[in-house]
Amino acid sequence: MDIEQIETKLAAARTKLILDKPFLGALVLRLPMEVANQDWCPTTATDARKFYYNPEFIDCLSLDETQFVLAHEALHCALSHFARRQHRTKLHWDMACDYAINPLLISDGLKAPPGSLYLQQFKGMTAEEIYPCLDEKDDEQPLDNHVYDKENTKGAGSSKTEKDLSSSEPEKQTADESGEQQPDPQPGDGGAGEPEPLSPDEAETLNIQWQQRLAGAAQQAMQTGKLGGEMARMVDHLLQPQLPWRLLLARYMTATARDDFSYMRPSRREGDFILPSLRSNQVELVVALDTSGSIHDEEMGEFLAEVNALKGQMRARVTLLACDSELAEEAPWIYEAWDEFTLPEKITGGGGTSFIPVFEWVERQGLQPDMLVYFTDAEGAFPEREPAYPVIWLVKGKLMTPWGQRIQLN
Repeated sequence: MDIEQIETKLAAARTKLILDKPFLGALVLRLPMEVANQDWCPTTATDARKFYYNPEFIDCLSLDETQFVLAHEALHCALSHFARRQHRTKLHWDMACDYAINPLLISDGLKAPPGSLYLQQFKGMTAEEIYPCLDEKDDEQPLDNHVYDKENTKGAGSSKTEKDLSSSEPEKQTADESGEQQPDPQPGDGGAGEPEPLSPDEAETLNIQWQQRLAGAAQQAMQTGKLGGEMARMVDHLLQPQLPWRLLLARYMTATARDDFSYMRPSRREGDFILPSLRSNQVELVVALDTSGSIHDEEMGEFLAEVNALKGQMRARVTLLACDSELAEEAPWIYEAWDEFTLPEKITGGGGTSFIPVFEWVERQGLQPDMLVYFTDAEGAFPEREPAYPVIWLVKGKLMTPWGQRIQLN
């Protein structure tokens, strides 16, 4: 096997990505390529800093499949999978990340190598959404090796045990002044040793860097008109403002509060001095729940608890509506400012989705609310015209809304 031919193959695949798919190509350029020791890297790997590869594996791939593995590792980094695992087990998190990435690349026209994790049912889902859907006893493994995280003691497809890896080839890694092991290859060792997992500070720094790289790559690709489909929707979703939805909801709701100071001249009985007085009017708020089946009771409860807390601060009167393709028979539910805002015991729903009945009901009642907040996945029929009052869409998922203020829930 000629290592120069392998390097030429990788360079050709990277160049083809840059020309044909500039978004992915720009991300791949951010990952230096390095030959890895096959003991820990039987295929490919990334630590969010480099692209590691086993030359024998690359030699078995076609040029199209080589493009896929390059883009695959780059997307792991660009989507900050190294910073999002939190409490989840590493194996199933790694699987969920692959199940999220591979449909994106396949939809974009790339060819996956044999053994790549792919299920049609996970198309369009994030790793966080896929993770709870995986069987805890599932013993599948990703084709590549994710070595940016802890518990990275066993490479994908490796037959070595944890004990073997913990004692293998320590003399082939060098340490810098801080004591951190460096993955630089040594003469005769067949490639770079397994890198150390990222420290929390490193993960945070790389997370910011990769977000900036993602935004820059997307901007370049859009300027050339070569970013569309599932990839464009994913990028648009990721580049939305990442402020917590509670903060955004509070910001927009409290903006409707009509507490203000008045300097109007009081009655003569109160004297000649004009002092500011606080005037307050009750806020009229309409809250609509999508009951089409995609919103769970736990999520509704969390949302309503947040609105309840804000309602008390605003002295708001809330009219609650529930709707799938038509309004729930039990609606509306009215909550005065002093009432606790809770989920009704019974709400009918579970059918298709249309948002039109809610706005038609408000119009029939002759209401002019200070704000309407709609809790939904945004998958349904919208009214053609935007109403005269403010509307906030609190959206679970990636779909867009044609008008109103959209706040990302998850």
